[in-house]
Amino acid sequence: MSLIKSISGIRGTIGGRAGEGLNPLDIVKFTSAYATLIRRTSTVKSNKIVVGRDARISGEMVKNVVCGTLMGMGFDVVNIGLASTPTTEIAVTGEKADGGIIITASHNPRHWNALKLLNSDGEFLNAQEGNEVLRIAEAEDFDYADVDHIGKYREDNTYNQKHIDMVLGLKLVDVEAIRKADFKVAFDSINSVGGIILPMLLEQLGVKHVTPLYNDPTGDFQHNPEPLEKNLGDIMGLMAKGGHDVAFVVDPDVDRLAFIDEKGQMYGEEYTLVSVADYILRHTPGNTVSNLSSTRALRDVTRSYGKEYNASAVGEVNVVKKMKDTGAVIGGEGNGGVIYPEAHYGRDALVGIALFLSHLAHEGKTVSELRKTYPNYFIAKNRIDLDASTDVDAILAKVKEIYKDEEVNDIDGVKIDFPDKWVHLRKSNTEPIIRVYSEANTMEAADQIGKDVMNVILSMK
Repeated sequence: MSLIKSISGIRGTIGGRAGEGLNPLDIVKFTSAYATLIRRTSTVKSNKIVVGRDARISGEMVKNVVCGTLMGMGFDVVNIGLASTPTTEIAVTGEKADGGIIITASHNPRHWNALKLLNSDGEFLNAQEGNEVLRIAEAEDFDYADVDHIGKYREDNTYNQKHIDMVLGLKLVDVEAIRKADFKVAFDSINSVGGIILPMLLEQLGVKHVTPLYNDPTGDFQHNPEPLEKNLGDIMGLMAKGGHDVAFVVDPDVDRLAFIDEKGQMYGEEYTLVSVADYILRHTPGNTVSNLSSTRALRDVTRSYGKEYNASAVGEVNVVKKMKDTGAVIGGEGNGGVIYPEAHYGRDALVGIALFLSHLAHEGKTVSELRKTYPNYFIAKNRIDLDASTDVDAILAKVKEIYKDEEVNDIDGVKIDFPDKWVHLRKSNTEPIIRVYSEANTMEAADQIGKDVMNVILSMK
């Protein structure tokens, strides 16, 4: 059993003893700690918390515990039911709520679940707030409401449509162009909430020909839910048979988005953001942001429009902060996460789908032809396993010194930018390892530069 407590929330496997997984006692403790933080810090004072969940098998159980605990803490609960992460984010602001909890373990397998914690802006808690939740939980520093102040409960199942209405209302979403293009679209929603909202979205975008795969929201995932090539053989095989223009793949909470072209080939999830950014920049020139481990292609495309690209530390909350600081018109993460401020400051696959289809309709190209218009990079992912006693920070400091003649960024681990490639080293917050991401013009070159830096580190041990 596993229970991982971090500033971004709590996640764990279902079952086992208290403290060894995400079980009812643990859910109560961390929900209570979150509610205490919100009570102490929220400036909205609506006394409302929004709760949404993906379709995981454990979701009903976790939802009941979360909602009951929030009511016990004196908060009124608005349960929006089976809903994506971005749907829950916009529901927080739509309800003018003090915060929100999304019950989802994102791309983790079916036996995991998690609590993602939102502030009154429908955005993830920052590091300071996340650490305070952990402190409150550890100290059990919370008080429950008396019988006259227990919170109320209501359900509101309108937010899926409200989310779609918001997407359709975006100026750069061209429903008429999409309708005229007469796209034939397939999608794989991994038997989670994408199976509910994606058909609604595609129909209202004017897509008449839709082939769903694994769209029954049972939570019984038919494959590993992370939208990577190694997990997507079925949808790729469907596309390879011909007859479709594009396939969309989402994770269980619909904040990550991957494309498959008309030939059944992966578009590359790093290029989800690149393609959408190209479309946005063509119509709304401005700055862009992605995290340090994302492809250099976004920088290249941004500079081709004469605008500025900035990199943030890894993590959605860090990307959002950098976007706000630099006035970015588009941003996100290389894992297929698109953040478009005209919609809201959260990764949103629905926004990504609508903007990509608009882009594709305007370009008049096939998906594979569009992909060829972007710089071609490859990312290799490796790791270095260390002893628990190893001083990882000291190792990273030495690496920074060794490569001081290169362009080095140390806001999140150490990233070394060479003229034609880069390597990003990050320590894990949960285990004694260093994650090594590297990018170059070929996969062989990317893997080689990553292993060259790994060998430098291993020589220090």
